[in-house]
Amino acid sequence: MSLDIDSLSLACRDARGLAIDAVTACKSGHLGLPLGATEIGAVLYGHALSHNPDDPKWLNRDRFILSAGHGSMFLYSWLHLSGYAVSRDDLKAFRQLHSITPGHPEFHETPGVEATTGPLGQGVSNAVGYAMSGKMSEARFNTPEHKIFDHHVVCLAGDGCLQEGISQEAAALAGHLGLDNLILFYDSNNVTLDAMAPVSQSEDTGGRFKAYGWEIHEIDGNNLTEVAAVFARAKAATSGKPQFIIAKTMIGKSIPEVQGTNKAHGEAGVKFSDAARKGLGLPEEKFFVDPATIEYFAAHKATLKAAYAEWEKNFAAWQAGNADLAAELEAARAGKVPDLLGVIPEFQPDESIATRKAGSVVLQPIAQAMPLLVSGSADLHGSTLNYIEGAGNFDRQNREGRNIHFGIREHAMCGIMNGLAYDGIFRPSGATFLVFSDYGRPSIRLAALAKLPCVYIFTHDSVGVGEDGPTHEPVETVAALRAIPGLDVIRPGDPEETAGAFAAAFEKTDGPTMLVLCRQNVPTLAEISVQTRREGVFKGGYIAREETGALDTILLATGSELQHAIKAAGQLGDGVRVVSMPCFERFERQDAAYREEVLPSTCRKRVSIEAGVSDPWFRFIGLDGKAVAIDRFGLSAPGPTVMKELGMTPESVVAAVKSL
Repeated sequence: MSLDIDSLSLACRDARGLAIDAVTACKSGHLGLPLGATEIGAVLYGHALSHNPDDPKWLNRDRFILSAGHGSMFLYSWLHLSGYAVSRDDLKAFRQLHSITPGHPEFHETPGVEATTGPLGQGVSNAVGYAMSGKMSEARFNTPEHKIFDHHVVCLAGDGCLQEGISQEAAALAGHLGLDNLILFYDSNNVTLDAMAPVSQSEDTGGRFKAYGWEIHEIDGNNLTEVAAVFARAKAATSGKPQFIIAKTMIGKSIPEVQGTNKAHGEAGVKFSDAARKGLGLPEEKFFVDPATIEYFAAHKATLKAAYAEWEKNFAAWQAGNADLAAELEAARAGKVPDLLGVIPEFQPDESIATRKAGSVVLQPIAQAMPLLVSGSADLHGSTLNYIEGAGNFDRQNREGRNIHFGIREHAMCGIMNGLAYDGIFRPSGATFLVFSDYGRPSIRLAALAKLPCVYIFTHDSVGVGEDGPTHEPVETVAALRAIPGLDVIRPGDPEETAGAFAAAFEKTDGPTMLVLCRQNVPTLAEISVQTRREGVFKGGYIAREETGALDTILLATGSELQHAIKAAGQLGDGVRVVSMPCFERFERQDAAYREEVLPSTCRKRVSIEAGVSDPWFRFIGLDGKAVAIDRFGLSAPGPTVMKELGMTPESVVAAVKSL
């Protein structure tokens, strides 16, 4: 299809007007990118992207991710113009309560939004995850007769995104893996928020990406012809490299008083909006779209839908000839997960192993039951033990590999996992040491916000790490993770609880789960039935040891300290109950009757034990209870020595009970 310069130029004018009107109406927002990168949007949504506005989740659509999410009116304007279910009224409700046009794009909220972005650089890592998912999908589902996946992933990022470390981590991995289905537009406008970009950067960004293994292009990003030509070249490239397009743009273009300066980034141009609208040739009517623009995009949408219909015929033929693959793909997209507890063999009652090792054992049958599960690690597969045996590595030569070597890139790992999860085909899990969760925390938080079913297999969970010392002993980390809304944090106490934890994590499809596993061996708590332990994890908390007399005291514990609570109960007498509390969040989702059954409000004499800070426990033990905890950093010595030195013993629990 030839490039219709006149129609797209008119659309650019209208899109700029929509952005100006929306930001002016709510008196907040960011005008710089929507005005400066307009021509990129016009070419993508009005000419070059393969998509169907009536089916925003079409399997073979080109995915577009706005990493510079503060420029959300860029995306909302083009979604509206190209025919997505984003109305003129939705644009008028920009940044207003319960609108589908929030200040930054949010997944699940707006048709056509592929990722929750805003924290700069996240979208770059999400795009890499999407591109990996695309390559995995091609390898697993395409056949010699039918190619149902051949789309591209397009990302728009600015200087701020590319200054963030996560984008550098993700871009380096993308180049290494040769993700040639990935196209990154760099909105190079020479501006950051505080000042012009040279105040804080002077590197050769194109040279850096070339060193990462990307193919580099440079264009005038405000020239429709150049944008269209470079995008066509990038899509058709045969270099085996991801494509990096440096698009030189004028930030805040069409508001002469601020354009090209850092003042154009936010809403400073609003005070000049009337003059800007007049300069663009817009009528006085706000949120105006020219009938010719509407007509153009209607015709373009018809063209897109004709291509979509041809793909649907091909897809139907593929389904008919590949029933098993079609069922697998349909189940993945519907979020269907098999009953996993039934596929996990029981552990020997006398087995004493670390929960990280138990997790390795449990992962294998789960991976067999879930063929689209992938497992990565930030250079620690040998320690986190989450490698899927016999499944191969995902790399340039093997796009079907299910194990991902992320390298020492925890932040990018978590952001890329989000991209895989956004795409909704493969089920991502990733691993590192728990103490390094802080390196990936922003991406973990966004997974919770976007309700992504990511599973984090984070090991070496406490001062039991031992000789590595306090830098590697995450005393405060579990508490911090429990503070993230929507994230289930599960810290199992023995191999059977670990089996329940993995099953619960992978069966959950409406948000992420953090599996917190220990390095040191723990006994199998055979005095509790296998069913009780496994199913108890699904409920988050359960009675691990029933009192034999009148209830007097409740001991609560998680993880490797559960064994100490049970031993302490044996020393304290008949009226002591032990409650295992592997997942606070799951327990608090149970109904009031169950919670009261496990933790009767009539029994206020309560003691908890966990090798971490005490703060989270007071919600269960009350201010009159006592937490046996570690409210300090750890020590460097053998793990058992550190545990004993810091009070993680049955004796400490007994003493705490007697002190009440």
